[in-house]
Amino acid sequence: MNKSIKYNNIPIFLPELACRNKCIFCNQNKITGVLNIPKPADIPIIVEKYLATIPAENHVEIAFFGGSFTGIEIELQNAYLKEAFKFVENQRVKGIRISTRPDYISTEILDLLKNNGVKTIELGAQSTDDEILLKSNRGTTFYDIHKSAKLIKKYNFELGLQMMLGLPADNLEKAIKTANDFVDLKADNTRIYPALVIKNTELENLYLQGKYSPLSLDEAVFQAKEVFKIYHENSVNVIRVGLHQSEEFNSGESLVAGPYHQSFKELVLTELWADILKEIISEPNSEKFDIFVNSQQLSYAIGYKSKNKKWLENRGLKVNFYKDNNLKDFEINVCNSR
Repeated sequence: MNKSIKYNNIPIFLPELACRNKCIFCNQNKITGVLNIPKPADIPIIVEKYLATIPAENHVEIAFFGGSFTGIEIELQNAYLKEAFKFVENQRVKGIRISTRPDYISTEILDLLKNNGVKTIELGAQSTDDEILLKSNRGTTFYDIHKSAKLIKKYNFELGLQMMLGLPADNLEKAIKTANDFVDLKADNTRIYPALVIKNTELENLYLQGKYSPLSLDEAVFQAKEVFKIYHENSVNVIRVGLHQSEEFNSGESLVAGPYHQSFKELVLTELWADILKEIISEPNSEKFDIFVNSQQLSYAIGYKSKNKKWLENRGLKVNFYKDNNLKDFEINVCNSR
């Protein structure tokens, strides 16, 4: 992905449309805040509204999220794609991306998507551990994920594999295994979500019965940091860390328990940068340092609420952070200052 280009998705949320399994963690209406499913005729209205606010030079894609797009009846899939593809044909958007289940992929489906401007297919994998998938009522196995991922890559789509941390039977070791499996499957991008206990889900029932304990915020941040490192080291683009902000989550109206934080990604990258800084400045040979990082990483290097900067200062060091766009993400240059 070209870091100098700004990327935008125009989200079309189809909450739980065509989801044949009720996953224990899922209530898409609460997660997305969308109560009414848009009709195909609504697509141009939604897209035009977003395009009016996005600079023309940005890379824009239309994204069908929240349901299992390829499980929708073919006529309705065609209707949605037809409306979206008009914006691809007139070059106002670069392509279409969809999210779906691993077991809703076939050669017929991929032919349909390929002919209608779809560039990226994201699979809600959540984990590659069969015990976790079974206890989450996903209705799929690692075999399904592996089979569909290979077929998607064979058709030259960009492959997205979404993972969720902290589901029943999950732990750090299994999360790392899932991340490495995604790398092996040649995922182009991923999303990292911590499992949350949302109202009106089976996970809420398990939580209230004392049969499930969500990750603490610190645990979720640590696990997300560790898998983020694996993706970065293997050139898998992490396009989201944590759920989208939701008024229902922020107000506590829909969230029962779990590691939700409005700045979850910033917390994760703060800790990642803390590891980098601790390694680089483990034995300081000066009291003053100038620290240079890429501008896109500057706030994370300084840390959430300046956590990393304060940590260095509490060690008696005087530090200044500067932008240097000759450095790549997570590269650092430290100079003794006078």
